[in-house]
Amino acid sequence: MKHKLVRKSVREFSESELGPIAHEIDRDARFPWEVIEKMRPLNFFGLQVPKRYGGAGLDSISYAIVIEELSRVSGAIGLCVTVHNSVGVQPILNFGTEEQKERFVPLLASGESIGAFCLTEANAGSDASGVETHAVLEGEKYLVNGTKIFVTNGGVCSLPLIFAVTGAGDPARNASVFILEKDMPGFSVGEIEDLCGMRANPVSSLFFEDCRVPRENLLGSEGDGIKIALATLDTGRIGIAAQAVGIAQGAFEASVKYSKERQQFRKPISSFQSIQNKLADMATEIDAARLLVYRACALKDSHKPFSKESAMAKLFGSATCTRVTSEAVQIHGGYGYSREYDVERYFRDAKVTEIYEGTSEIQRTVISRSVLAELI
Repeated sequence: MKHKLVRKSVREFSESELGPIAHEIDRDARFPWEVIEKMRPLNFFGLQVPKRYGGAGLDSISYAIVIEELSRVSGAIGLCVTVHNSVGVQPILNFGTEEQKERFVPLLASGESIGAFCLTEANAGSDASGVETHAVLEGEKYLVNGTKIFVTNGGVCSLPLIFAVTGAGDPARNASVFILEKDMPGFSVGEIEDLCGMRANPVSSLFFEDCRVPRENLLGSEGDGIKIALATLDTGRIGIAAQAVGIAQGAFEASVKYSKERQQFRKPISSFQSIQNKLADMATEIDAARLLVYRACALKDSHKPFSKESAMAKLFGSATCTRVTSEAVQIHGGYGYSREYDVERYFRDAKVTEIYEGTSEIQRTVISRSVLAELI
């Protein structure tokens, strides 16, 4: 019953607040601050934050439902919320000191500050050991220099987490994570990327030029970077999988509606077996993807390992999203290729779910390593 209420309330909010502007904010690549302001008091930015820090304290399935329902209407805003909650807030909750939690988490939970996790660089993405951003301790402050690219929420984040190398030798052993604050000298934001999809999310580069970061803003200890990144991405993949399910669900519902209205040969196209088969496959794959997400959520909340399961959910969910949205365009025919129809936007939004938070190829690596280890 709790999960049904969560779905109902978020669906009503999404349809009333995001539905009327979803096309416009995608077309204009505009971040809808007016909707963000309404989301803040409803705890969208503190979904799984404990109540003592000002959050909603939701379980992971409720969290996945929220992301799905937002993404069903606007994938870009679903992306903003999942990245903020999963890879922006959770690392501080999981690895931060009590002082860091008390200082930063309430700001993030309220939505006063928007979070991000910055790993990707020109020569580092799937290969975290290629990170070139570095931090050198000088007295009580680290001097950070480097560039991060394709940062989700980059244009609006004020408390990003930065992955940087803090020692000589293997970056995988000497990487660390820092909590940066937007007003720190030497921290600047690049131009908003002109992307194919997720256009209402302000993805940008972040630049650090002799950016002085207080020692107390180090998350965990020096050298904990890979450990923090892997744990963070496990959680983040659940959110992206839920986002993929939401985009697919939106495209599917639009296809069902259109197939009942569109007439060909004096019949609604929903009466043709070829269309029925497409809809049947779409519905089945979406349900399967959703259940994979829920399994990963249940394991996470039970404090059991969920790395393999989150990778499976992300791999299958993102592939389902691209297949379903492609079929949605096909069902709509020529109209599906028109920007006047939502399925065109869903189609563009879908592809990147197979890329960020770890490509599909990386998900297969995570899964295969786990499977092979289990069989030894």
